[in-house]
Amino acid sequence: MSTSAIYMYHPRLLEYRFGDSHPFNQQRLLLTNDLLAMVQALDSTHMAEPRSASMEELLMVHEPSFVEAVREASVPNRDAAVMRRAAQYGINTDDTPCFDHMHAITSFVVGGSLRAAEEVMSGRSRRALHLGGGLHHAMPDRGAGFCVYNDASVAIASIRRLYDARVLYIDTDVHHGDGVQLSFYADPNVMTCSIHETGKYLFPGTGYVHERGNAEGFGYALNMPVEPYTEDESWLACFEAMLDKAVRFFRPDVIVSQHGCDAHAYDPLSHVHCSMNIYLRMPQLIRDAAEAWCDGRWIALGGGGYDIWRVVPRAWSLLWLAMSEHPLIGAIQQDPGLRLPESWTRKWQPHSPVPLPETWLDDPATWGAMPRRAEITAKNQEMLELALQYT
Repeated sequence: MSTSAIYMYHPRLLEYRFGDSHPFNQQRLLLTNDLLAMVQALDSTHMAEPRSASMEELLMVHEPSFVEAVREASVPNRDAAVMRRAAQYGINTDDTPCFDHMHAITSFVVGGSLRAAEEVMSGRSRRALHLGGGLHHAMPDRGAGFCVYNDASVAIASIRRLYDARVLYIDTDVHHGDGVQLSFYADPNVMTCSIHETGKYLFPGTGYVHERGNAEGFGYALNMPVEPYTEDESWLACFEAMLDKAVRFFRPDVIVSQHGCDAHAYDPLSHVHCSMNIYLRMPQLIRDAAEAWCDGRWIALGGGGYDIWRVVPRAWSLLWLAMSEHPLIGAIQQDPGLRLPESWTRKWQPHSPVPLPETWLDDPATWGAMPRRAEITAKNQEMLELALQYT
């Protein structure tokens, strides 16, 4: 008998870390787990553990020379020659520095996404969530943007190899999903859709509307770049139109989605000005699309999110509540002022450098009017029309 949704987790995922001062902080997994447990939305019956990706699985996407460079740079006490070689592959940089046991730990992250895909594609579960995944910037031949191996690309490649399924990849991170797009840029059986802050101002500097795929894959990459300081209404209008057009055009067998939650106004690494409202509505739209087009098959991954205290636990909890169809999601919709459990706030506030939120959703009205709102909305609508005109 299949389950409705499974939640991939193991404490070893916390070992994917680049140091105490690095913005990529997997303590956000603990904060999210704890919040879900306190509202009785997550327990052992939902949980499944990742496995390690094999070398053969990694090589479905990554170049052998790159994987070997990661392996060499994973040992403690790396010498200068190894570090120089690592830098050539993007894994000895300020963004993506080497760390001990990097190959084994990141293979475990990739294995979590593979296990999630296996659970869904085998029919054992309708939906699967792996918040430790979503490392969408890693390229076939190098690491980048806090990402060593690209678990999303490997999971999609595995789905294609084992199940011959048409995969719709949806990337909601504020940074363009460049690594996944590149991995399948010429593949008409994988459609990549990314909504992100325009690359004119933000890493990785890609994701323009003219990036549409190559060769047989032309038309199967869809990018929706939004302007800095985009707010909820405009973001959601663009996302809903992009998603609707993509599923009707592509008719996928399964959806794989990436859920970086760094388009929030509090995130320190971007300029989009959305609230928790998009993280309430967006996963419900994806779930409904999966039900309508894919017999419910939906694999969701984590991603960016650098306000680990005020944003990530709420956003990722809302994602799981939508995936698992927990009744709390309806209560939050009915009462936008519904409060977070005081036990969670009381437990984590002593560790947080900022006051923790008291409610599930934000009240954007208290943030003040955004200058140039009309101009930003109009520019986003113009980009949306360009993005969708040939899809």
